[in-house]
Amino acid sequence: MTAGARVPAARLSSVLWRRPWARATILLTPPLAWFVLLYLAALVVLLITAFWQINPFTTNIERVWSLNNFTTILTSPAYLRIIGRTVGMAAAVTVTDTVVAFPFAYYMARIAAPRTRTALFVAILLPLWASYLAKVYSWLLIFTHGGLLDWSLGKIGAGQVHLIYTNWAVFIVFCYLWLPFMIIPVYAALERIPASQIEASQDLGARTWRTTRSVLLPLALPGIVAGSIFTFSLTLGDYITPLLVGGTSATFIGNIIYSNIGIANNVPFAAAMACVPIVIMAAYLLGARALGAFEAV
Repeated sequence: MTAGARVPAARLSSVLWRRPWARATILLTPPLAWFVLLYLAALVVLLITAFWQINPFTTNIERVWSLNNFTTILTSPAYLRIIGRTVGMAAAVTVTDTVVAFPFAYYMARIAAPRTRTALFVAILLPLWASYLAKVYSWLLIFTHGGLLDWSLGKIGAGQVHLIYTNWAVFIVFCYLWLPFMIIPVYAALERIPASQIEASQDLGARTWRTTRSVLLPLALPGIVAGSIFTFSLTLGDYITPLLVGGTSATFIGNIIYSNIGIANNVPFAAAMACVPIVIMAAYLLGARALGAFEAV
């Protein structure tokens, strides 16, 4: 590099050094532009499409503003039941994963030896590297008639349980799929809790349950909320697991969106239904913020 080229570079470096906001702007502009272009623009297109409708004779999209899609969703008992079933499933999966993840994450963060902690991390992360479909099909083989579950129960004389193509099967698979997304943020939150606060609670005479309820849970709440955002939102929008494991008996929001895009060819209605999980998640995040769950993040 010549001396003439080094001078502008030095001046630019000096300007950026004196103005931290300029460095931040240069660093954040490309990813923010990409985010706005791909994510926010897609949401805007989705919202606009939801107000269009399908011509019943030609099945072509009519770009005429209408609330018919939203009216159908909010006034149809069938769609309201599907929304309620989806929200109930997402809530049940979130609560179950929280109950399972909390003691597991506590053991990793506060009790396990470094080598044991590493092994547990590998056990948690390995399923995330596997194919989503491979994991779902594995559970399909377990639940199917005459599968591993029926064979194991038959060996011990406990009879058979027909879980395949039921909401219970969907619930179990969802809990398995999203459990790592709950364990990791809860572990991170528990690891940051100072040991002195736990010792102070014990010195004041608090038993294990009182310490957990009054010290650990409030301080780990940001991690629990972060994990619940993953488990709740992923359950709301998933359609593959209900389709493969639940069959026709398990219909959720994602299945309605999928069928209206592929089979019914009603993209505006699918866009309107896709707005439902967005509204639900927005309400969930606002509620969590009102409860102060994000203050310690």
